[in-house]
Amino acid sequence: MKTFTVVAALAAAGSVFASPTPTEELVARASSTSLTAITVKGNAFFQGTSRFYIRGVDYQPGGSSKLVDPIADTTSCTRDIAEFQKLGINTVRIYTVDNTANHDACMSALAAAGIYLVLDVNTPLYSLNRASPAASYNSVYLQNIFATIDAFANYTNTLAFFSGNEVINDDTTTSAAPYVKAVTRDMRQYIGSRGYRQIPVGYSAADVDSNRLEMAEYMNCGTDDERSDFFAFNDYSWCDPSSFQISGWDQKVKNFTGYGLPIFLSEYGCNTNTRKFEEVAALYNTEMTSVYSGGLVYEYSEEGSNYGLVTISSSGTVTEGADFTSLQTAFKGTANPTGDGGYNSTGGASGCPVQSANWNVTSDALPAIPSGAAALMKKGAGVGAGLTGAGSQNAGGTSTGTATAGSGSITATATSTSKSAATSLQSFDKTPLMMTAFVLGMSFLGAALL
Repeated sequence: MKTFTVVAALAAAGSVFASPTPTEELVARASSTSLTAITVKGNAFFQGTSRFYIRGVDYQPGGSSKLVDPIADTTSCTRDIAEFQKLGINTVRIYTVDNTANHDACMSALAAAGIYLVLDVNTPLYSLNRASPAASYNSVYLQNIFATIDAFANYTNTLAFFSGNEVINDDTTTSAAPYVKAVTRDMRQYIGSRGYRQIPVGYSAADVDSNRLEMAEYMNCGTDDERSDFFAFNDYSWCDPSSFQISGWDQKVKNFTGYGLPIFLSEYGCNTNTRKFEEVAALYNTEMTSVYSGGLVYEYSEEGSNYGLVTISSSGTVTEGADFTSLQTAFKGTANPTGDGGYNSTGGASGCPVQSANWNVTSDALPAIPSGAAALMKKGAGVGAGLTGAGSQNAGGTSTGTATAGSGSITATATSTSKSAATSLQSFDKTPLMMTAFVLGMSFLGAALL
C-alpha cells in the first residue's frame, strides 16, 4: 500500500549463492548488534535452530508525505520501541531510510528489545519506474541501493531486504517483472561479493489475484543466482468479522502449498470494519504455518488513512488507539505452534510461468547488470544519496543486453575484517549502550505494568 508515485524497487541477499572463486581481497564490514541472525531453511525462517515467525508492524512515521528516517532519530525510535514492546512484536518494516545516517543507536536499541528490521531499499528518488523499467534500471540506482545494503548489513538484526514494493500492481505492469528480478539478483550478488552474511532478500508484491501466483513462481524460478530468498505480499482480504474460509486464505494456502521459499504478509489488517485482528489466530496456526511465516500489520502510526495503531502529536506524544489494544490482545492470545510448524524442509525452485493474458513476460532471461554497477561488486558502492540527490530514474547507464544464466554468481568474496566497521562503532561511542540500557529498563517497567 505504501508506494512511491510511479515506482518500486528491489533488495537482495543470499540464500543460494554459488561457490565463490576468490580472485582478490575485498573488504567487508563486521556485525555490530547482538541478536541471532535469521536464516532461511526450506520455506521457513529460523533463529538458530528454532522456527521464526514474523510478528510485526509497518513503521514509517510521517508517511509518504513527510519523508523521514525513523531510526536515525534516537528520541523517536526510543519512544516507539517502548510501544513495540507493549505490542509484543519481534519485527518492524521500514519503507525509507537515509543511507548516509548513523543507525547504530536505534538498531542496538531494537536488538535489545528483541526486534528485527525488514528494510525496503528504495526511496522516491531512487527506485524502479513501473512505466519505464528499462530506463530506471541503471547504475546510479543500483549504486544507491547497494549503499543502503552497506549501511545495514553490519547489523545482525537486519532480518531481510525488500527489493521492491508493489512494482507490479495489475496485469498491464507485469512486463516490469524482469527488472524487479534483476535488481534482486544484483543485490544478492553484491551482498555475496562484499562478504556479508546471507541476509534474506525478496519482493513485496501487491495482492493481485490474477497474477499473484505467477509473480511468486517467477521470483523462485531459474538459476540459483536469480532466485529470491523469500516472497511476501500485501494482503487486505481478511476484513473482520471473517474466517479462514470466508477471507479466501484457505485457498491461498492451498495454492502455495509446496512453494519452496518462505512466504509472509508484508502488510495486512483490513480496516473496512472495526479491526479485531481475528486473522492473527489463523496466521500463527498450523493451518497456515506450513506455508506462511507470519506477517506485518499496517501500520504503526496514523498517517491519514485510518490504519494507524497510534497517533503521534506534533509535540511527539504517542496516543494508543483502539486498534493498538486489539492487536496487543490478539498477539498476547496467540502462541506460535510448537515444533517446526509443518514447514517444507527441502524447499526448491518453481517453474517459470508462461506468457498469458495476465502475465506479459515473454522470456525467462533477465537484463544484464549495467557495467557501472557491476564494477561496484569489487570496489564497493561508496557514499549513498541519502534522502536527497538528483534521482536515478533517467540517469543513464542502463543495461545493454541480456544476462547469461548464472551471471549473478559470486566470483570474489570480501575478507571478514574491516577497519571501517571498527571506526564506525568507535565513533558512535557509548550511545548504543545507553539506548540499550534504556530499552531494557522500559522492558522491566512494561512487564510490571502488564
